Amino acid sequence: MRAIAGAMLARLQDPIVAIATAPGRGAVGIVRASGPDLSALIRAVCGRTLQPRVASYGPFADADGQAIDQGLAIHFPAPHSYTGEDVLELQAHGGPVVLQLLLARCLQALPGARLADPGEFTQRAFLNNKLDLAQAEAVADLIDASTEAAARSAGRSLAGAFSAQVDELVQRIVRLRVLVEATLDFPDEEIDFLDKADARGQLQAIADAVHAALGRARQGALLREGLRVVLAGQPNVGKSSLLNALAGAELAIVTPIPGTTRDRVSETIQIEGVPLHVVDTAGLRGAHEASDDIERIGIGRSWEAIHGADAVIFLHDLTRWDDAAYQAAEAGIAAQLPAGVPVLQVFNKTDAAGSAALPAGAITLSARTGAGLDDLRQALLKQAGWQATTDGVFIARARHVDALQRTQAHLAAAQAHAARRDAALDLLAEDLRAAHDALGEITGAMTADELLGAIFGRFCIGK
Repeated sequence: MRAIAGAMLARLQDPIVAIATAPGRGAVGIVRASGPDLSALIRAVCGRTLQPRVASYGPFADADGQAIDQGLAIHFPAPHSYTGEDVLELQAHGGPVVLQLLLARCLQALPGARLADPGEFTQRAFLNNKLDLAQAEAVADLIDASTEAAARSAGRSLAGAFSAQVDELVQRIVRLRVLVEATLDFPDEEIDFLDKADARGQLQAIADAVHAALGRARQGALLREGLRVVLAGQPNVGKSSLLNALAGAELAIVTPIPGTTRDRVSETIQIEGVPLHVVDTAGLRGAHEASDDIERIGIGRSWEAIHGADAVIFLHDLTRWDDAAYQAAEAGIAAQLPAGVPVLQVFNKTDAAGSAALPAGAITLSARTGAGLDDLRQALLKQAGWQATTDGVFIARARHVDALQRTQAHLAAAQAHAARRDAALDLLAEDLRAAHDALGEITGAMTADELLGAIFGRFCIGK
């Protein structure tokens, strides 16, 4: 088991039990148990021993020997199981009462057993070297995937594609560390080990490989997290109509009455497999112009959403573009947009307006007819930094991107030290060690207990 604090280690020796299927009624429900030895539980509930990894049909007995239900039982003896411990799965009918009775029976029949914490089955798989940390996270990402591309990328990470790339980078850094530290140990050696082994060339090749991995990780993080896009603009410019057009459904109420949208309306859509969380907001205008307190609150929430966005679609009304008062209001909104948030200038109602002189790079469309929507979709993908192909993309998280960025920074510092005529080998060795440690955080080779708690605490119970 991986190194871990004593108190947590003692708790992880407890047998655990949980309902592994989603709450509610269904055709089948699963109760799962894991622990060092489940033979007593198997005898108590199933009334017999089970052939390893073979589904056995029969009754599940309560403490009085009466059948709670009939179903399938599968025993996975350690270490050939998901957690690396003994695992028992009871597949019963998926009624909540039946599953709660089975859960209570397992807790009663298994000495020292307790309810599993969120993600504890997968945490034990990680601690017992059945999965590394990136693969363990991919389990949750596969469950939570909101698009086909995200699911396929999570599958690649779960199969070890991301981990294999990280491990290959680690091995290359380790070989270079050995070379540098050997040179430090023999400073008087006549042969320049660094030149002979082309250490600088190796360092450049590693830096290039980390750069490529970082690009793929950013794509994977985008697939996982998506892009938060806020529709902003004055009342009646067509924000709700645009949300409906992008979503392909009537999600927001559309009327010609200013101030119809009073609160944020959100919908997740996908463009080429990338999830976009689109937020329609109340029309922006001065607080003194709002019709009532509810609209003023809605406008305040609109600005909150804009400040938290990854990108803003500033929607303009082409039918009012030549109106001086409208233009003044547009300028007032533009002046308040946060400097750090990318803004796409989008002009709506091309079906009802004539030609007009527009800013360079402006996107024109009609939310009513759908003309120009494809241009907007491609502009959003470009803004997100998405590349057309998902081949080889693995699911990734913000912490993976951060670790690769720190690795890249340490390697850049190492290159600077190696480039000096009197190469500072001790500093070079320290930079390589730091790069090695940063990569190790991705797969869990170098991971704090607090981080493990944060990661697995977000899993569902029973996984």
